[in-house]
Amino acid sequence: MDHPPVEYVWHEGPVPAGLPVTQVSGWLICPLTGRVLIQEHDDGTFSLPGGTPEPDDAGQYATLAREAFEESQVRIAPAAAYLGYQEVRQPGRPVIAQVRMAGIITQFTPRAPDPDNGRLNRRYMTSLAAAPGVLGWGQPAEAQAQGAARIARQWGLPVDHPTADGYED
Repeated sequence: MDHPPVEYVWHEGPVPAGLPVTQVSGWLICPLTGRVLIQEHDDGTFSLPGGTPEPDDAGQYATLAREAFEESQVRIAPAAAYLGYQEVRQPGRPVIAQVRMAGIITQFTPRAPDPDNGRLNRRYMTSLAAAPGVLGWGQPAEAQAQGAARIARQWGLPVDHPTADGYED
């Protein structure tokens, strides 16, 4: 049985009022290597650190900081840049928004299982140019990575000359 495809539409502006935000994820960059963190799951899939906003989170930055630590045991700088949102259209379901931000990793702590699901994610570090291919998300990821690269350059991060890909385990 074929399922209609999910459609992802990237927007660089603010999330419209009334469109629920179900996820906040980040393009988190190491300031020393210029590489971005991509989580590798035990099933061979990849994702950005992030997750569902919780009532106790004081905004999108708080959600991103909490999820980055829970999922990948990294701490991020006290400010992150809003990049935009991905509109998710799935037949038979309400339209939702997934926010994307850029942030700077300030610390890698020892890996530990995610308290939500017990998974121990690997921390794959790659260039912003290569990350969309690793994620396999197509054009929306390419646009997000380009936005993250613009912000990272403004922050003075070496994203145009990152070190070689590898794991930060």
